Amino acid sequence: MESLMALALFGVFAACITAVLLTGAGAYRRLTERDNNAYDRRTALQYVAAKARQGDREGGIAVGRLTERDALVLAETIDGSCYETWIYCYDGYLRELFTEQGTDLAPEDGEKVLRAEDFRARMERGGLLRLDILTATGWETEVLSLRSGEGSGI
Repeated sequence: MESLMALALFGVFAACITAVLLTGAGAYRRLTERDNNAYDRRTALQYVAAKARQGDREGGIAVGRLTERDALVLAETIDGSCYETWIYCYDGYLRELFTEQGTDLAPEDGEKVLRAEDFRARMERGGLLRLDILTATGWETEVLSLRSGEGSGI
C-alpha cells in the first residue's frame, strides 16, 4: 500500500511538472511571436526612415514608381557619376536596389531587406515625406520633415 501511495504521489508530481512546462512553453511562444512582429514592424519603417535621412540633401530624395508600385528614390553623385538607391516593396519583401541613374531595372533585381506586404511613399506640402509600410501586423506610418525642403527631387 505504501508503494502504491508513493507511485500515486509521483504521478501527481509528474502531472504538475508537465502542466507547468506546457503553460510556460505556450507563454514563451506567444511572447516570442509578439516580439518578432514588433521587430519586423519597427525595423522596416526605421530602416526606410534612416535611409531617407541619409539622403536628405537638395535634389537627393524623390518618390517614384517601379512597376506600378511606390518607390523611394535616393540620388547621390559618386566620382562624377549619378547613382540611385531605389527602396520599394516587391514579392513580400521590402527591397533596395542601388544602380547607376537611368539604368533599366526590374523589381526582382533588388536585395531583400525585410518582410513587408506593401510600401507607400509620398511627398506632402512643407517638405514632408510620408512613409507607410504594411507588415504582417498592419500599417505603420512615419512622417519626416526633410531639411532639403519641398521640391526635393531627381
